[in-house]
Amino acid sequence: MSASSAEAGTRIEVVLVKAGRTKLRYPASVVSDDGTRLTVHAPWAVEGTRDFGFVRFEPGDVFTEHYWRDRWYAVKEVRDTDSALKGWYCDITRPAVVQGGELIAEDLDLDLWVSADGATVLRLDEDEFAESGLTERDPEAAARAVAALDELELLAKLGQFTALID
Repeated sequence: MSASSAEAGTRIEVVLVKAGRTKLRYPASVVSDDGTRLTVHAPWAVEGTRDFGFVRFEPGDVFTEHYWRDRWYAVKEVRDTDSALKGWYCDITRPAVVQGGELIAEDLDLDLWVSADGATVLRLDEDEFAESGLTERDPEAAARAVAALDELELLAKLGQFTALID
């Protein structure tokens, strides 16, 4: 493992950054880290319930989060208090960075939801992405973000989504 790898069982602070500012910070436990993909386990990190209409994230939900150092997304498997799978919430991000006990992922506004049965695949926050100005500021990053969203959506629609995290 490299100096930027994390050992299984250790605690790490997940730092989600958006527009240059910390959006959310929470503790997680490292499940595995092969130097490219880092998987962590964390409880729902926001106080209260968040109802998106297509899924509710609630206290007691558990997230198994997969971050890549070479891909432009993070995949978060969401389970309820009884361990029943709710689905996967995917954040389009710059490749993750691990340093000083922190896993840092920069949110690029685009998201994808895949229901537990794979029947519902929703592209989310495309309006926020358009308003972010990333296309003008950093056209290459914007193109990579859209390509990552397209890739995840295609995998989900082809029924090959879980191969990413197996």
